[in-house]
Amino acid sequence: MKISASTLAATSLLMSGATAFAPSHNARMTTTSLSNDLFDSEDDEIASASSGSKTKEMSAALPFVPRPKLLDGELAADVGFDPFNFAGADKASLYYMREAEVKHSRLAKAFFSINLYRSFY
Repeated sequence: MKISASTLAATSLLMSGATAFAPSHNARMTTTSLSNDLFDSEDDEIASASSGSKTKEMSAALPFVPRPKLLDGELAADVGFDPFNFAGADKASLYYMREAEVKHSRLAKAFFSINLYRSFY
């Protein structure tokens, strides 16, 4: 089987494009700090005092910030994304905000459908 130069060039271009989105192995980690009491827990402080190093679980959505303590992966699709602290200070406010988000998304879908229908008929 003979491979032409143009096929080889096209294949190498496609492969190089795919590697552009892969993370590099020598990338430096940058850290930022957010002053919020929801990111600190007593267990982390006790563990860091006893071990001498401060290790916190980082958010999967924003890997440069610590995971908020209310977003522990218990809810569906919870990856620790709450940069503006909409979840609140306790579980009750977290559940309230979750229900409000569902309600607002359903209203937005309904109004979009109505608007789309009105624009064609």
